[in-house]
Amino acid sequence: MNKIQMKTPLVEMDGDEMTRILWQRIKEELILPFVDLKSEYYDLGLPNRDATADQVTIDAALATKKYGVAVKCATITPNAQRMEEYQLHEMWKSPNGTIRAMLDGTVFRSPILIDAVHPAVRSWEKPITIARHAYGDIYKNVEIRTQEPGRCELVFTGESGNKITKLVQELDGPGVFQGVHNKEASIRSFANAVFTYALSVKQDVWFGAKDTISKTYDGAFKEIMAEVFEDYKERFEEAGITYFYTLIDDAIARVIRSKGGFIWACKNYDGDVMSDMVATAFGSLAMMTSVLVSPDGVYEYEASHGTVTRHYYRYLKGEKTSTNPMATIFAWTGALKKRSEMDGIKELEHFAETLEKSCLNVLNSGIMTKDLVMLADPACVTKEVLTEDFLRDIRQELEKNL
Repeated sequence: MNKIQMKTPLVEMDGDEMTRILWQRIKEELILPFVDLKSEYYDLGLPNRDATADQVTIDAALATKKYGVAVKCATITPNAQRMEEYQLHEMWKSPNGTIRAMLDGTVFRSPILIDAVHPAVRSWEKPITIARHAYGDIYKNVEIRTQEPGRCELVFTGESGNKITKLVQELDGPGVFQGVHNKEASIRSFANAVFTYALSVKQDVWFGAKDTISKTYDGAFKEIMAEVFEDYKERFEEAGITYFYTLIDDAIARVIRSKGGFIWACKNYDGDVMSDMVATAFGSLAMMTSVLVSPDGVYEYEASHGTVTRHYYRYLKGEKTSTNPMATIFAWTGALKKRSEMDGIKELEHFAETLEKSCLNVLNSGIMTKDLVMLADPACVTKEVLTEDFLRDIRQELEKNL
């Protein structure tokens, strides 16, 4: 068959460890044989981020703004151990955090469901989509660790010269301090993105914060969300959906008791944590899609899991692994579908949709990677496969359906 032609490049961001290996295998087995791929490539692997003083991450974000669609591999956010392991010049910040801040986007994460895997939460019948605010909180924080007694203050100096000073704490010994911030404009973008997305999928929105404790910071989220919702209230009523606010601890309790089928809007850190909880409860972290949506219609697709370090160390020893590539495959299909939508290429859209269906057909036939075999109804499992075999089975199913 002739390869499907693309008009506009998408931004391709390579990553780290086992997901970097999967990235190349997915391209070779499932993308390049069928699509004349046009992409602008950026290596966001930790060694290259260190070599470029993280400029490559900034360049990738700017390219995403230019072309409108990106697909990203999982990357390492270094800690002290990684500093030593990779001999880094600096403990670079999360590339995801940098990109989210530059795009001012909201992250929507949803589980990929298959018949054989039943949610760990028995009441869940429908997917829960996590809408994660993608700016600020600890991802843009400033931290201090002290070794002596002293006084820490929070000081804001306005352009007018007006100064506001708050005592954080006086310590009688060593301690740690953290400063976080957010922008009202970003919170409004988050609210608009969430409510617009809810109308497109006709699902209720739940939002939780801790305004009883964080009366100013979390209180601002509560107030701005409510204010922005007034512009959507009538359309929500027409669509038969609702917006609901409660304290974050109550929201978690309600989520566990729910049947699912709604959008759970979360602040940045809450969304980071809860998306992993939701993914795991629905099955596997490797079965969770993630898309960053900016207010001006820019999209960045990625897997919501990490770099699968344990499998990577086994791979380096020459061992075979049964690593689940589903979320990374769906990052590619999501980006290709959005590119086809923007450029009006029906053949590309059909290819991406067929690839997704082929993946699900293989899984629903009982052929699974180890992580899913351990979770699935044993009666539904026909074969546990290694990564290479799983990709080949998907390739065969894809060729049959195209």
